[in-house]
Amino acid sequence: MITPITPQDDAAICRIILKVGAEFGAVGEGFGPGDDEVRCMSRHYRLEAKSRYFVARLNGEVVGGAGIAPLGEMCELRKLFLLPAARGHGIGRRLAEACLAFAGEQGFSACYLDTLGTMTAAIGLYESLGFRHLDAPLMASEHGGCDVWMLKDLHQ
Repeated sequence: MITPITPQDDAAICRIILKVGAEFGAVGEGFGPGDDEVRCMSRHYRLEAKSRYFVARLNGEVVGGAGIAPLGEMCELRKLFLLPAARGHGIGRRLAEACLAFAGEQGFSACYLDTLGTMTAAIGLYESLGFRHLDAPLMASEHGGCDVWMLKDLHQ
């Protein structure tokens, strides 16, 4: 089940983001798991206009999440992280689709993301959703550790 994050989900999603980030070497400055918002995702996404973070539950437990937030005139797909046991079941796709549907409702024309080249399954998911690769980041990013940048036209 995919639902917007609540304060009761904060501790679980924080643990997931830190655990999965460490699994892929995304630790410290320059990586999403190091962002301050990770400690209290529900508050951050509630306070930032035109943004939302979704969590996925399996058997009642939070197993992952993903968010959308403004990035200039477009939006950014942020912090899509899933526990290993939740991968390969379409949960990541459902999270991304929920985010992209919300982005469309907010009137965004394009969606940007940055990730790591080692996250090959995630990159395959993004490609299947219509994201195309960019040669460089669109703008200076606080996630300097990322080495893959992608963009999707939301009007296609």
